[in-house]
Amino acid sequence: MSTGPVNKVGFSVVICAYTEKRWDDVHAAVASVRAQRHAPEEIIVVVDHNPALYARLQKSLTGVTVVENREGRGLSGGKNTGVAVAHGDVVAFLDDDAVAAPGWLEAFARHYDDPAVAGVGGLTLPMWPGSTPSSELVSAPVPATTGTRPGWFPEEFDWTVGCTYRGMRPGPIRNLMGGNASFRREMFPVAGGFSTGIGRSFHKRPLGCEETEFCIRLRQRSPESELVYDDQAVIWHRVPTERARFSYFRERCYAEGLSKALVTQSVGSQDGLASERAHALKTLPRGAVKGVGDAVRGEPAGIGRAGAITVGLAWTAWGYGMGLAAARRAGRRDRRAAARGRAQGRPGGEGVA
Repeated sequence: MSTGPVNKVGFSVVICAYTEKRWDDVHAAVASVRAQRHAPEEIIVVVDHNPALYARLQKSLTGVTVVENREGRGLSGGKNTGVAVAHGDVVAFLDDDAVAAPGWLEAFARHYDDPAVAGVGGLTLPMWPGSTPSSELVSAPVPATTGTRPGWFPEEFDWTVGCTYRGMRPGPIRNLMGGNASFRREMFPVAGGFSTGIGRSFHKRPLGCEETEFCIRLRQRSPESELVYDDQAVIWHRVPTERARFSYFRERCYAEGLSKALVTQSVGSQDGLASERAHALKTLPRGAVKGVGDAVRGEPAGIGRAGAITVGLAWTAWGYGMGLAAARRAGRRDRRAAARGRAQGRPGGEGVA
């Protein structure tokens, strides 16, 4: 990480909100951005197709730009809306149920002295059930306690709860994690924005990967650009009780596989799975072996972690396979429809990208 004086880069911080159940969380997130040592140029809260929440936040968040999502429902549309109204040199994204450490933007800013750096992401730490309540974080953004991690939950799979996972190293990286990321605003026209066909939306499954696909597409269109992970850019991300359960863990892994299938359809399997192959072949086996070793040394939960790693990998692979099969079926349907159109003298349609 670069050291020395921090440059004067202007940040637009975008927070996407969608439910009144996170009322205290959203206010804590905004308060943590206001408390930054490197003050943001503006804070933008994008409300996802929830008129009641939009009206309430407009009244309660003074000095904040509160706008409604102008695109389709979901994180991609919300982020694209935030980018469209942003004025800063850099657009930073913070989850609505997260709080940023006071040096978050300062750590990002140091990297933007290098013109090759197109984006910077940071370290996302989990706040497990029992952590400091969001209402207390409004006045003191750094949590006094981060709760208790379930004994069976392996750090290699912290991505399932939106957090940095074991195996990530500071430095150049393929893609940033969406809830703790920043990009030069000028790069969005280059990359084309976040895809509304990938990631969280009104769909019941906990899909993801909109930021993965965006980052890969950015690098494909601007190969000289670099994305950097800096573990000094710290945020804490709340994990609600339902997401600390094994049932959610398994469902999230399956959904991630489905999402990865969409990513590879968009950007190709070589780029779309490069990091995942390394994680599956190196980090996960080491984690499973460590879990068994912990159990042998007297920690029974180690067996649970080893088992969760095995199940998580299997469910993710299963989701990926099902996603590819669905994409192939859709492609065949499109080709048949195009062939029928040509036979009847009508222009054919485009297949799945």
